[in-house]
Amino acid sequence: MDTDLMMVIGLVVGVFSIPSILGALVDGRVPRAASIAVMVSGGLIVLAIRENPGGYAVGDIPNVFVNVIGKYIN
Repeated sequence: MDTDLMMVIGLVVGVFSIPSILGALVDGRVPRAASIAVMVSGGLIVLAIRENPGGYAVGDIPNVFVNVIGKYIN
């Protein structure tokens, strides 16, 4: 799997898990599914950083999103 794709999927899953965490905490439930999503997200992000030779800087993230979207839409 492409490291840029792993980074994008990890970031998207991580962002989408935030409402799930908040909803579970407000309802007084344990955020089981959200915690699994956070672990998957963290694992993908760490794997992408480890496998990419130069690593990722915070300023590179928007370019990574655009490159992945452009690569898989075309």
